[in-house]
Amino acid sequence: MRKQKDWSEMTQIEKTGFVVLGILQIALLAVAQWDIHNRPEEEIRGNKWIWTAIAFVNFVGPIAYFLFGRSSPGKRRVTLL
Repeated sequence: MRKQKDWSEMTQIEKTGFVVLGILQIALLAVAQWDIHNRPEEEIRGNKWIWTAIAFVNFVGPIAYFLFGRSSPGKRRVTLL
């Protein structure tokens, strides 16, 4: 089994990638949370509070919200959760 590297053992490219992915994850979370709380409830599939919690799951939560949690205005509301 491979030992995890400490920050001091990482190359500059690995450190940069780590930081970029962290920023991307936080940005996705922030945009998803903003959208959940500013979008009318009838344009969200399911419960707002459940989507708020799901959005905190790494990259998967915000991406799932953007793919499955939103509905277009005027469309029939389908409850998934």
